Parts: sequence; C-alpha cells; structure tokens
Amino acid sequence: MIGVIDYKMGNLGSVLNAFAKVGARAELVSDPKHLKKYDRIQLPGVGAFPDAMEHLRSTGMDEAIREFARSGKPLMGTCLGMQLLFEESEEFGKHQGLGLIPGRVVRFDESKFDHTLKVPHMGWNELFVQRTKGGEDKRWKSEDGRSTLFEGLPDEFYLYFVHSYHAVCDDEYAIGKTYYGYEFVSAVQRENIFGIQPHPEKSHDNGLKIVKNFTKL
Repeated sequence: MIGVIDYKMGNLGSVLNAFAKVGARAELVSDPKHLKKYDRIQLPGVGAFPDAMEHLRSTGMDEAIREFARSGKPLMGTCLGMQLLFEESEEFGKHQGLGLIPGRVVRFDESKFDHTLKVPHMGWNELFVQRTKGGEDKRWKSEDGRSTLFEGLPDEFYLYFVHSYHAVCDDEYAIGKTYYGYEFVSAVQRENIFGIQPHPEKSHDNGLKIVKNFTKL
C-alpha cells in the first residue's frame, strides 16, 4: 500500500489517479501516526515552500516523514514535495526543509536567461538521466549508475514542469538534470529517498512509467 501525504497543498486527485492507472493501491494519509503502516509514501505538492513546511511541522508530519525515511522504505517527493526534501529554501526568505538530502532550493536566475524565457518554467522539457555511483544496492541503482526510478526509460525523455524554484545540490545526489536558461537538477536520490521536480502524474506515458517504477522499488 502506498500512502500519499495530504497536507492540503497538492493536486491529490491526479496523483491518486496515476497510481490507479498503473494498478497500484494508494490512499491519502494526513495523520502522521499512520505513516509507518505504508510500504511506500509519496510527498506531492503545489504551492509555496514556507506554507508547506509550516503545515508539516504543525501536524508533526515532518518528523514522521523523517522517521519513515530512516526505515529504509521508498519515499518520493514530487514538484514542491521534492523541494521539501532539501535542507533549506530561499522562497520568501530562508526556510528550513526536511533535511533528507543535502542542498538548497533557489529561484531561477533570470539574469542568465535570454529574452524568450520566463519564470515560472512551465511546460514540457527534457530530463537528462545522470549516472552516479551505482551497484551497492540494486533496489536503488543499477550497476551502470542509473537510478532504478528510471528503469525502462531512455537517457533523455520529456516530462511536464511547473515551477519557479529549483534545487542546488552535489552531483552525487543528481539523477536527472534539465536545461532552462541553464542546467539545473531536476531529479535526485539518496538511497531510498527520491525526488523529481516535474509532475509525473501530468506527464503521460513517461510519467506513468516513473510512477510504476516507484511502486516496484
């Protein structure tokens, strides 16, 4: 069973529908005491980082997510949910995140854009799969260094993005990168903790393949 964390900031119906389309059982969970009963959890999200973290802290869900991550079970954050996995964000000031992956979240630097690009980054764009050190645990990485989250997908494929902020982290955690004005990290992994900036549930076949892969981890 997959738990989809409900903290009132996400397109939760679309997320549940994506799991149903790949034949997986998923349900919303809002009580932090119930997280431990799930085999996997997804942290979705649409909106502002500080509001999301405040809601997670006020309900105790932040510590429940950290405890779940320590259990070794698969956890995936998508869009805002991916950003919350990091140590801090500069959205509306500096704010602490869940601290599950070293790094921070910053606004797109429009000084590096040409005149045709705007923030937010919205629409279809390519994700370029990154190879990091692999082979230690075949649940999470294949021997060629690709994340098992991308099993069966090519090294370059399109997904749907909507965001104004992006992650900055060491390459050892970057399993996917995307170009929008400049290269940025669009997918991350630290052992059993996964994050993907685009919306798998809005990304048609490629997105559903990622959802399916997550259910098999």
